[in-house]
Amino acid sequence: MNVTIKYFASIREAIGQGSEFRQTSALTLADLRDELLAASPAHAASLARGSAVRMAVNQVMTGEAALLTDGCEIAFFPPVTGG
Repeated sequence: MNVTIKYFASIREAIGQGSEFRQTSALTLADLRDELLAASPAHAASLARGSAVRMAVNQVMTGEAALLTDGCEIAFFPPVTGG
């Protein structure tokens, strides 16, 4: 399936791009994250498990168990605080 991945804030800076289109066989967000962790050292460092990373599928905050569908949009971003 084909997905669009968007990276925000410090994750975008670390990876060096704001978005990418990726063909994947991942069924869940966890599977996709595993693929990305293996994609490059920058992906591995910024998306590492245990680090503070928020995720969304089709603009809905979700966890790693979320199912992916062809054409979906995935976003990775650090936690945001406001004041």
